[in-house]
Order: sequence, then structure tokens, then C-alpha cells
Amino acid sequence: MEQRPLQSQVSQVEAPTASVNGAGSRPVTEGAVEGGGVGGGGGGGGRHGGNITRDMLSLGTFSSLKNPVFRLYFGSMAGWMAAANSKMVARSLLIYLVSGSATVLGLMALANSIPMFFFSLYGGVLADRAQKKHVLLVGILSSFVIAVATGLCITFGFLGPEHPDSWWILIVAALAEGTVMGLMLPSRQAVIGEIVGQEQLMNAVALGTLEMNLNRMLMPALGGFFIDAFGFDKIYYLMAGMYLVSAMFMVMMPRTSTIAIKGRGTWGEMKDGFSYVRTQPTIMAVLIITFFIVLLSTPYMSLLPIFTKDILNVGAGGFGTLVSVSGIGALLGSLVMASLPNKWRGALLILGSVLLGVALTAFSFSTAWRFSLFMMLFVGLGQSMRMTLGNTLLQYYVTNEYRGRVMSLYMMEFGLTSLGTFFAAVFADVIGVQWSVGGLAMLLVVISVLTFFFVPRLRKLD
Repeated sequence: MEQRPLQSQVSQVEAPTASVNGAGSRPVTEGAVEGGGVGGGGGGGGRHGGNITRDMLSLGTFSSLKNPVFRLYFGSMAGWMAAANSKMVARSLLIYLVSGSATVLGLMALANSIPMFFFSLYGGVLADRAQKKHVLLVGILSSFVIAVATGLCITFGFLGPEHPDSWWILIVAALAEGTVMGLMLPSRQAVIGEIVGQEQLMNAVALGTLEMNLNRMLMPALGGFFIDAFGFDKIYYLMAGMYLVSAMFMVMMPRTSTIAIKGRGTWGEMKDGFSYVRTQPTIMAVLIITFFIVLLSTPYMSLLPIFTKDILNVGAGGFGTLVSVSGIGALLGSLVMASLPNKWRGALLILGSVLLGVALTAFSFSTAWRFSLFMMLFVGLGQSMRMTLGNTLLQYYVTNEYRGRVMSLYMMEFGLTSLGTFFAAVFADVIGVQWSVGGLAMLLVVISVLTFFFVPRLRKLD
């Protein structure tokens, strides 16, 4: 029988205490379960806004920021996402400049995602059995090391357009980063449910998406112009500094609750997670639709350097501007999602995927710079709806003891979908990037419309 989300079903919970703002300590899990969230501010309509401006926090859109621990998490993710968005521009542009091949671009996406696919399952078990703060901190510091190492390879001349065979260094870096992401991303997603209460979950997830999209709006364009002005090695050193800022916020965050899973071993826990999902048709339906959305919409980002260089005829600054404009659309979508009530979320997820498919189709076949920019606004809006609603629905309907493992399946989808990115890149070399990306986008529209009419369980989800 399918289970509705019941915080009271948490079993075998090891609940360390956390002292917040010097006001004494109490079990972290208790705060999350009762709706108060960690630090007592995350539940519906708490009255103590901490040090954030009261007028801003009085808006329901920003209510989760009343929670002091969520603010630390928010700050840590800001630094991490700023570095990730800068890396997206730098890595894609550099490998295309070095190799000149769409297939190599796809190979890099595959190298980044294969370890995400294999390690995210273990990352989900890790999220359910360890302190998520510690998992996140180790992951952030590992990304710092990778960024510094890549920058040094460029500075000392081992990596660059003057060495056409040096693209393998970026492939190795992508493999390492994918491993880190696979291990830490389930904890990054699952920890939100431990910090805030059920009623604040969609608001907190939407604010996290808003933060990501604000970074996506600013950092790619800034990163592109930074590369033009100072070079690729300097952007990697700047990323390293951002990772350190992220680590500082994470160090200040108190521990959250730990679900203690004992006696089955890692493989047994993974198998238990799969068995749980098979008995939950709602969770299964959300995982399937988000898989198809990501599979059919993701390739455009990895292949964007080809659009900017060969079709729209703009440089690094133009590439960053396109990504930033999509970030503006995603930012607007996140603000709307954070303000909406907990209703019609299944229908909105499907409608968002239709919007995403239509916008991507129009962008793919456009040769006009201004029209392409306009379409990227709607691409960002559709992506924001998919990320916020898919994440929220999964966390809302999962029980606490399986939260990390279910979110690892959600993260594992991104590893699988990079197979789509790789084949889209190969097709781009054969039939052209416009038909490669545009064809997938048209298929996304068809699947989304069919889902809306023939999968009422998903359409009717609140």
C-alpha cells in the first residue's frame, strides 16, 4: 500500500542535539518533525526572523530563511553553486577550443555522469547512515582540490588549445568531479527535509532552486567575460576560492539527525531502497517523468558551445549571456514556485515540461540572437519548474528512513541521461546540432502531453 508522508514514521533515529544561536540545545529531528525546523524558525509562520530583515521574511516567499540553520545551508550552497556555474562555462568552452569536436564535448558529459550514476546509490546509503554535514564538507573540499589542480595544469602549459591532445585532462577532472557529486548530492537534497518541516519543504526547495538560478543568471556571463579578460586558469582559481567560502558556512552548520541503518550492509540497504520504491507508485511515477524530462532536455547545455560558436557566432561572453538569460527565467520560476500553495504540483510539473520542450525546439532552430535569448528565458522557466516540483514531490511522499536512498535514485537519473547527451553529441556531428537538440525537445513535448492525459495519478498530485 502506498504511504502518505508521515514524519511520525521515522524509526531507528539517532538524534544528536544542536545549539542554535546560543539558546540551548534540543534534538534536531524533533524540530524538523514538529514543523519548527532546526533552530525553531522553519515551521509554518514562526515569528522570530533572526538577523535577516523582518520585512523580507514577512513575505511567504522567503519564510524558510527564518530558520538560522537553513540560512547557513543556503550560504554554503551559494558558494558551491557559484563555482559550479563558473565551471560549466569554463570546462565546456575549454574542451571545445582544445578538441574542436562535439563528440568530445559529449564524452566529457558522459565522463562526468558515469560516476554519478554508480556512486549516487552509495551516496544515498551514506545520506541515510551518516551525518550529512560531514558528507557535504568532504565533497566541497574535494571539489576545491580538483579546481586548483586543473588551474595549475593550465598555468604550467599542460592543458590548452596549443596542445590539441590535452583534452584528456578535462575528462579526468570530470570523472573526479562526477564521483564527488555522486557521493554528496543525495545528502545535499535529503538534508533539507531534516532542517525544515513538511509544510516548509516546497518553500525551502524552491528557495534552493532560486539560489541556484540566481547563480546561473549571474555567474556564467561573469565567468565568460572573466575568461576573456584573465584566461582559463584564473577562473579555476576563482572557483577554488568559492569552494572555500562554501566550506566555511558548512563548518558553522550544526549536525542534523542521522537515520541509523544497521545489520543489512551497503548492498542490502540499496536493495531495500529499490524494494521500497517499487511499492510506492507515486514516487515511481515522479521518478519516471523526471527521468524523461532530464533525458530529453539536458543535452542542449553540453552542446551550447556549438550553438554560440557555429550558429549564433558569439564568443565566451555570448555563451555566458545565454546561460545567464536562462537563469533569469529560472529565477522568476523559482520565485513563483516558492510563493505557490501546496496544490496542483503534479499538473504543474507536466505543464512545465511542455513549456521546456516548446522553448527548446524554438531555440534549436533559431539563427537570430535576440530570439534565441528570448527563448532561453522560457527554457530556464521550464527547467526551474522541473527541478523544484520533481524534488518537492519526491521528498513530500517519501518516509524519512528512505529519504536519502530515494534522492539517490533521483540523482542517478542524471548519470543515465548523460548517455542521451553523448548520443546527441554524436548525432550533432552527423545531422547537425539543431536537429539533434530540437528533435529531442519535440519528443519531450509529445511525451509530456501524453502523460498529462493518460497518467491521472501524476496529474492530480498535490
